[in-house]
Amino acid sequence: MEIRLHPRHSLRTHREGMIMSKERIGFIGTGLMGHGMAANICKAGFPLTVIAHSNRAPVEDLVSKGATEAATLADLAAASTIIHICAPGSPQVEAIIAELLPALQRGTVIVDCSTSDPNSTIQLAKRLEAAGCHMADAPLGGTPVQAEAGELGTMIGAADDVFARVRPVIAAWAGAIVHLGPSGTGHKMKLLNNFLSLGYGALYSEALALSEKVGISTAQFDSVIRGSRMDCGFYQTFMGYAVEGNREAHKFTLTNALKDMRYLESMADGVSLANPIGNAVKNSYALAHAAGGDGPADYVPHLVDYVAKQNGVEK
Repeated sequence: MEIRLHPRHSLRTHREGMIMSKERIGFIGTGLMGHGMAANICKAGFPLTVIAHSNRAPVEDLVSKGATEAATLADLAAASTIIHICAPGSPQVEAIIAELLPALQRGTVIVDCSTSDPNSTIQLAKRLEAAGCHMADAPLGGTPVQAEAGELGTMIGAADDVFARVRPVIAAWAGAIVHLGPSGTGHKMKLLNNFLSLGYGALYSEALALSEKVGISTAQFDSVIRGSRMDCGFYQTFMGYAVEGNREAHKFTLTNALKDMRYLESMADGVSLANPIGNAVKNSYALAHAAGGDGPADYVPHLVDYVAKQNGVEK
């Protein structure tokens, strides 16, 4: 296993050499995370082609920064040598690649920045390889604010030569880059990462419901945990809703949380691993999702409300 870390202070050297690259970048999925990533690619001097989906505002902003808008995925494929995809999950990534494939130039690299099913990623890599193209999975760690600042983290699954090609582009939007191994390993690690963070969310929600039930307020609970050994960055953004009422403190949907935990369950099933904690975490999000937390503005910290309601706790 090869691991390469690239601390933030080392990125200037990468960026100074970027404009000399012959790579032309396509970007599909300029949403909460994708817009900032694409903007940083453009800022670094790479020719950038983007495509609109349902929201034109991010694309129009990127065009104002120097990007070119493609009318179709085939047009984007024809204009690009490295294509980023930021999509909700594997079904969408599979559909996008199926549409791109006939128009891809030989040697094109697809960089999947979604949180995807590793089994799907590995199969897509084989299809692309058969067409003379390449796959790299580069799921994201961080927030939309970090995306805009070019300070995301990423864990990459790709062949060594493919990683060498995409690294200067990824350095435009990532502050920490870890190369884990071949295609699929990035998405495997991302699911493990999300298991931890979403597990925290489920634990915090249940602990807060129990806290209120036994007469300890959320504010009192927070006064003990915040700043202690149990504190962490995820706790602070999560509690931005529970304590401060900021509904957008951590903008990751309950729908995506449930999807990721289902992918984790599938990964565990694939290696015959018992994962009772993972199943319990998945069920917390499944219950919230079934109870109405399935909208585009229903975020992970809102899980506290669903767990409280299930237990008769008045918030």
